[in-house]
Amino acid sequence: MNHFVKNSWTRLASTIRRRHLTVSLPLCSHFSGNNSAPESWSSMEGLVRCPANDVPLSPVGFLERAAKAYTHRTSLIYGALKFTWGQTHHRCLRLASALTQLGISPGDVVATLAPNVPAMYELHFAVPMAGAVLCTLNSRLDSAMISVLLSHSKAKVVFVDYQLLGIANGALDLLARKTDTKPPILVLIADSEGSSDSSSEECSSSTYEYESLLEKGHVGFEIRRPKSEWDPISVNYTSGTTSRPKGVVYSHRGAYLNSLATVLLHGINSMPVYMWTVPMFHCNGWCLIWGMAAQGGTNICLRKVNPKDIFDNIALYNVTNMGGAPTVLNMIVNSPVSDRRPLPHKVEIMTGGSPPPPQILFKMEELGFGVHHLYGLTETYGPGTYCSWKPEWDSLPLDERSKFKARQGVQHLGLEEVDVKDPVTMESVPADGKTMGEIMFRGNTVMSGYLKDLKATEESFSGGWFRSGDLAVKHPDNYIEMKDRLKDIIISGGENISTVEVETVLFSHPAVLEAAVVARPDDHWGQTPCAFVKLKDGFDHINAQELIKFSRDHLPHYMAPRTVIFDDIPKTATGKIQKYVLREKAKALGSLS
Repeated sequence: MNHFVKNSWTRLASTIRRRHLTVSLPLCSHFSGNNSAPESWSSMEGLVRCPANDVPLSPVGFLERAAKAYTHRTSLIYGALKFTWGQTHHRCLRLASALTQLGISPGDVVATLAPNVPAMYELHFAVPMAGAVLCTLNSRLDSAMISVLLSHSKAKVVFVDYQLLGIANGALDLLARKTDTKPPILVLIADSEGSSDSSSEECSSSTYEYESLLEKGHVGFEIRRPKSEWDPISVNYTSGTTSRPKGVVYSHRGAYLNSLATVLLHGINSMPVYMWTVPMFHCNGWCLIWGMAAQGGTNICLRKVNPKDIFDNIALYNVTNMGGAPTVLNMIVNSPVSDRRPLPHKVEIMTGGSPPPPQILFKMEELGFGVHHLYGLTETYGPGTYCSWKPEWDSLPLDERSKFKARQGVQHLGLEEVDVKDPVTMESVPADGKTMGEIMFRGNTVMSGYLKDLKATEESFSGGWFRSGDLAVKHPDNYIEMKDRLKDIIISGGENISTVEVETVLFSHPAVLEAAVVARPDDHWGQTPCAFVKLKDGFDHINAQELIKFSRDHLPHYMAPRTVIFDDIPKTATGKIQKYVLREKAKALGSLS
């Protein structure tokens, strides 16, 4: 096990925490749009830049191509509902047309509050087709937060799933109390399965219904294409691992490139069958909503994610690909045998969102899944790096292979560079697997910025790189390995403790289902590790002292938890553990010494 160097760890953590840099960002230069060539082409006579060879990149084109190349192939399945790519294309055109009839103009924001249902998929194309900007809201937020985000984004229309209508109405009531904020038009997404619950809550007379609205649109609608590929296509609010979400703006260009990079990197072939276990509202489904159209895939929509439905749908539709946070993988490997079914073939699953415990990766492969580990942030359109597998690792024991697979790897093809750097000097750290630094990104799939927050944008881009706030080491093969979030580092008696390493050890205990480690304040040591643990069924006899002893047997003693609390672990809708909630609980415990 690597031991961290006290001085470098402490300096790194303190300098990043104190960072308040203000940097003037250069403005992007744009060509005028005439047919003259740039000055740099002066030695190359006869060249022009014109509509024949210069079209703004946009993932909307993926749907148009799919409608031609895969017209009669199934695009989407949701229960008994099924559409072809030709039908999906026509529906999106009608919906875009209907949005303009509601008064949506280019640049307006259209919000959604819905699970992985067909309407969510269609809106990812229809909204940009209308020239508008899509804002997919986290379906687990409460009315108060929804109202804040609707107000901040200035959404003109909000599409709401029938099961979330109460939350949406609560948010709109809060907005109505603000005299300076006009509530958005509400469009209800009714249950396509005809559940009686779909009319269980009252709708106002001004509420539109999704299918009825769509029918009012025209299939001959002329798409409002982006004038520049830098035009915004979506706003994604960060997932809430901190208490204040920020609006991350994506461009048509970035969405186009990240869709293709993710598809290419993970070997998603033409006409795959993709099951939606990643929330579509999270980074626009890791940009694979658009990516599936590029490949003519079949989208299997799931309203709720549970092991039985996952195995049943794999068997029923011959699912080839899926994705999910480590919490989804954990749910699969710990599912009852009665919920499982034999896989018809190896199912490729992409995982990311937090460092996956090697033990979980190992068990997934035992079940017949092929696991691909990616890493990124909302600010990098989701996937930014990939642990590209090396053939020489095949001969390693399974537990060693899982440790390699748990690394964050190298950048995908849509990014220019990903590096681990000293946040002050901006020098790359040595590729020794020990020296810590901050993960930084540079390239075409980095966000345009934070909506209405220039200061935060400039700080995140200071030094010409996007600063992730994640701490990592770089191995001799240039693969990066994330060690912790900056704010999660525990400093105990001057020693720095990676919570990820402690959690990995706890996960290796056969009784542990979930584990999260945070700092507990301590009058003597400053901080000590506090573990929140959820046990597997049938292991209620396990006590805190047993887990503490187990940790001390596998870690330097100063890294082992001194407090273990058995409780449910709060998560975001994307599966990320909400450590800020746990830190408050640990703080309330007071000093252990």
